[in-house]
Amino acid sequence: MAEFNFFVICKKIYFCLWYAMAERLSDGDFTKENIQKFNSERRSSKQWVKLNVGGTYFLTTKTTLCRDPNSFLYRLVQEDSDLISDRDETGAYLIDRDPTYFSPVLNYLRHGKLVINNDIAEEGVLEEAEFYNITELIRLVKERICNRERRPQKDSKKHVYRVLQFHEEELTQMVSTMSDGWKFEQLINIGSQYNYGNEEHAEFLCVVSRECGNSLNSNDVEPTDRAKVLQQKGSRM
Repeated sequence: MAEFNFFVICKKIYFCLWYAMAERLSDGDFTKENIQKFNSERRSSKQWVKLNVGGTYFLTTKTTLCRDPNSFLYRLVQEDSDLISDRDETGAYLIDRDPTYFSPVLNYLRHGKLVINNDIAEEGVLEEAEFYNITELIRLVKERICNRERRPQKDSKKHVYRVLQFHEEELTQMVSTMSDGWKFEQLINIGSQYNYGNEEHAEFLCVVSRECGNSLNSNDVEPTDRAKVLQQKGSRM
């Protein structure tokens, strides 16, 4: 008898709930708002993806990761993925790579442009792009590295060095000739003494240098009047 009463009570509760739901369905509230909201939240939860790259978390969307259908990341987020990937306690995919170089990779997938900060080596980004197998990004990074190597370096100017020998009393004249692009590098007292009349005079070696461009054109090689003075003094070596 007790079991029968329990069944009757459950049946009444069921009909009450069904009646309340039927009223909401008749008003249209449940179908138009609640169902749409439920479906939207469900899609949203599936759209966002959390990655744990070398201990750093990245939050992005499945659409972003699927930009290149041949990439590792595309395969990773597929429901029937053939990749075996562990997840941490937060549900993030675990990827054992350097997060520093992953940022430019993820940004490229987001907006399709290659943006690399000055403190990040292009070679590191290239290594990650090849690991994730993102074909277009690989091409862009290689192109950027080639352009960088073609550019002249700031300190790529060549220098011409000369060693000059002069007397102590010629030091003042030597200094006056330095304004024509030449500059002192080193002054060496060679310690030798010679007699000129009744006086002793010391001799010096002076190392001087001058900047030249990357290509030694005629303007760089042709000495000016002041440079010729230095060369004539150095011809005594």
